[in-house]
Amino acid sequence: MAKKTAPAQIQPSSFDFLNKLKKNNNRDWFNEHKAVFQQEQQEVEVFAESLLHELSAHDLIETPSGKKSLYRIYRDTRFSHDKTPYKAHWSGSFKRATKSRRGGYYFHIEPGNSFVAGGFWGPTPADLKLIRDDIAFDAKPLRKIINSKAFITTFESLKGEQLKTTPKGFEADHEAIDLLRYKQFLLIRSFSDKEVLSDSFLKEVNGTFQKMRPFFDYMSEVLSSDPNGE
Repeated sequence: MAKKTAPAQIQPSSFDFLNKLKKNNNRDWFNEHKAVFQQEQQEVEVFAESLLHELSAHDLIETPSGKKSLYRIYRDTRFSHDKTPYKAHWSGSFKRATKSRRGGYYFHIEPGNSFVAGGFWGPTPADLKLIRDDIAFDAKPLRKIINSKAFITTFESLKGEQLKTTPKGFEADHEAIDLLRYKQFLLIRSFSDKEVLSDSFLKEVNGTFQKMRPFFDYMSEVLSSDPNGE
């Protein structure tokens, strides 16, 4: 089977495969179409490799290759009510290198639900305390970032799960209580199917990752300092 062109571009055939997989999410169908899966996955690997190349031009990345960035399509169904064996999307992530660079980059390609994201999905209790203590001391640096025109245009707002009550150790009337309630700190940008399949998608994803840097730089400074800010 001939290899498709436009190696750094997501192809319509990728969406076609995912749509069919969603309708036929069983092992028999998957095994019958495994050759198609392998070809489409190779195309996504090429896209991820190109994205890693672009990303590495403005950040230091630990993930060694585009292929290594991809998550397996096989679902872990042991503790899930959904027992379908396969994911109906492509996804992957890139880890920033060294302990002083915090945060990570994620991409998710799925018909009708494609997005890229970054940030802190599950901060440890120690990290969450450092973040909240810094916000409580002075929320202005974080507000400046998330209220900037570039941030709002790209991500709309800071996303993530929040407490419905006041976090322990803080007053309910604290001026930064809206930020202190966050348990996750996520930056998310959605893409339409048309945008994903366009030849500018790689550039748009890389540019979106680049716009996460002010937030990452702020968080990295907070999380690599001791409680005295040193």
